[in-house]
Amino acid sequence: MARAVATVGYVGLLRPAPGTWGSLAALPLGWVAMQAGPVTFALLIAVAFGLGLWATGAATDAANPDPGEVVIDELVGQWIALLPLAYGAARAGVPVHALWPGWIAAFLLFRLFDIWKPGPVGWADRRHGPLGVMLDDVAAGVLAALGVLALAALAHGVVR
Repeated sequence: MARAVATVGYVGLLRPAPGTWGSLAALPLGWVAMQAGPVTFALLIAVAFGLGLWATGAATDAANPDPGEVVIDELVGQWIALLPLAYGAARAGVPVHALWPGWIAAFLLFRLFDIWKPGPVGWADRRHGPLGVMLDDVAAGVLAALGVLALAALAHGVVR
């Protein structure tokens, strides 16, 4: 069971670039989760983080502390990047898929920060154990979410 969770239903076994596959799988799963509303989506992110800690702990060891097949961390980070869309769609009274440019931005920004590992993302990546595996993607997700908010502000004329 831990392996199925850690690999997000074995998506992490896809090659090449299992992290990108994990992030892509997070998009439709995130859309389904968002149907319950933004608060529930935020709670599901916290649940996925807890499950991710457990599954990552069970699926890793000292010899391979962050195997590529573990992509539950990508799901959590990608969902964090999508969180502004859940709240924005609810506030505007539109379906979340109507904010499709934000979905593209959230995906691209999350992948950029997850691969580049600037600042807090790199710090978290250097931590050992399941918490480090999860936290670097949480940090990348937060940076991507901030980027999504900034791009939305630019697109909607809030910032000129």
